[in-house]
Amino acid sequence: MVEPGLITAAALEAVRPLIRPGATTLELDAAANRVITERGARSNFQLVRGYRHTICASVNQAVVHGIPTDVPLQPGDIVSIDCGAETSDGWNGDSAITVVIPDPERPDVVARREELSRVTEGSMWAGIAALASAKRLGEVSAAIQDYIEANPLSHSGEPAGILREYVGHGIGRKMHEAPSIFNYRTSDPGAEIKPGLAVCIEPMMTSGSDETFVEDDDWTVSTVDGSDGSHWEHSVAVHDGGIWVLTAPDGGAAGLAPFGVVPVPIGR
Repeated sequence: MVEPGLITAAALEAVRPLIRPGATTLELDAAANRVITERGARSNFQLVRGYRHTICASVNQAVVHGIPTDVPLQPGDIVSIDCGAETSDGWNGDSAITVVIPDPERPDVVARREELSRVTEGSMWAGIAALASAKRLGEVSAAIQDYIEANPLSHSGEPAGILREYVGHGIGRKMHEAPSIFNYRTSDPGAEIKPGLAVCIEPMMTSGSDETFVEDDDWTVSTVDGSDGSHWEHSVAVHDGGIWVLTAPDGGAAGLAPFGVVPVPIGR
């Protein structure tokens, strides 16, 4: 699963510098598709029934599952891009990033949205770090929520809203597999963590209420109160030597360092 993870990472890296005023999310979609196909893989998003795009692009109050459009991006927009690849031998990668477009005329809006993205990303790394030593997936879920609660948003003094209906998942021969990984504490201890487990840790947060609805396009998940959304995700493998972030070229070393966790390459 290392190769589809790296292809997914490369697609997102190609998209990241294109997220700027005037660009359209359809252009981002095309860029991601070029990278994936040039590497001999295919978009696993296009394998989802009824979905024909390579990425999901969620802007501002849209949190996840946004459909690429020809609407130009604007200064200050917060944009979440979710992407995945499947290689010819049938293995999958899945990852998401959030980018805030600079806007010198609205520095307060940009700062607020950047903070939401930082906290969401930090909670993802907290969950991945917990995966290195936890016995059950419920401990990973608790670590994500603990991070969110320990880092309240400065504009409200309250923790970011955690989407309840959308969660992380297993990954392997299919993009979405069991088990589910909640981004909040539950009474269920969750599946056992042991070598061979591959999961996607993907917190989805809002700057306000966690209530969402599905737009008329039957895909885009937006906040009811119009607050901003943010989405970060990595595919992670648990193996005999430790953990390895499949969708990060460094295996997650930089993101895990603040948590005192060192990823171990698979096979070592």
